Amino acid sequence: MVTVTISPKYQVVIPKRIRDRLCLVPGQKIQAIAYGDRIELIPVRPIRELRGSMKGLDTRVERSADRV
Repeated sequence: MVTVTISPKYQVVIPKRIRDRLCLVPGQKIQAIAYGDRIELIPVRPIRELRGSMKGLDTRVERSADRV
């Protein structure tokens, strides 16, 4: 766990180790979510990055007879 300090302008620096692990780049958007008593920062990824991430997913779903 890494501790960061909030600047007088309420800014924080994401440590290099975390930036490298998550492949964050300057200018990238991040969602900030208050979750209970903590803040979660979630990188916004382009939808194209998700292409192929669901390979092998079984898309067959049982449906009601009136929904076929």
